Amino acid sequence: MLLAIDCGNTNTVFSIWDGESFIATWRTATEHQRTADQYYVWLSTLMEFQKIDADITDVIISSTVPRVVWNLRVLADRYFRTRPLVVGKPDCLLPIETRVDAGTAVGPDRLVNTVAGFNKFGGDLVIVDFGTATTFDVVARDGAYVGGVIAPGVNLSLEALHQAAAALPHVDISKPAQVVGTNTVACMQSGVFWGYVGLVREICERIKDERGRDMRIIATGGLAPLFQASVPLFDAFDEFLTMHGLTVIYEHNKAHAHAE
Repeated sequence: MLLAIDCGNTNTVFSIWDGESFIATWRTATEHQRTADQYYVWLSTLMEFQKIDADITDVIISSTVPRVVWNLRVLADRYFRTRPLVVGKPDCLLPIETRVDAGTAVGPDRLVNTVAGFNKFGGDLVIVDFGTATTFDVVARDGAYVGGVIAPGVNLSLEALHQAAAALPHVDISKPAQVVGTNTVACMQSGVFWGYVGLVREICERIKDERGRDMRIIATGGLAPLFQASVPLFDAFDEFLTMHGLTVIYEHNKAHAHAE
């Protein structure tokens, strides 16, 4: 079985893949101080609690936090007796090309999303990922990653308002009852919610215009349904798009190894 790990700036997701489906998925806060032993105790406790008897033989990691990768590598080696695949490293092969400026390091999460998007939906995509940052990844007709856009994440923007302006409280993102707020919280929620609706819509339209063709908009990340339920912005939503991409990359590398 495969343990797929997606380590983001805020949360890290662990999923067990049995070759056909994910049999378990868990999420924890990303902390670079956490050791391999702590990861294993946490994982094994959850597996025992849910009565999951999984013989993990392979591990694949996508991480936007380099300091975390070492302990995840140790986890794979010490407890699962396997050398993990790490997206972005030379020994981890990708089934897609990257066509960006020379010397540009594309984030592993963006490469994984591109692989997943092309595998599930085909080419000519814009993948919008609502994470710590809100990213837009452009997938060419042949599946290549050809660039994108990075904007501050929704929660990051709210936290910045709270931290930088002493009089503004911390608020949760939600659709306001009306555009014009009649109290501070409603004003902040309206600015962020409708501001991001405009940001997503405008950036996607400009990408389509620049590419000169229609493109499907695919969303992932926890906040995407909130926006889609209020204003249709996306052609499809996949909460587990990144995890799916990790399984596709794993299978691609396994097939390549068998071919050799």
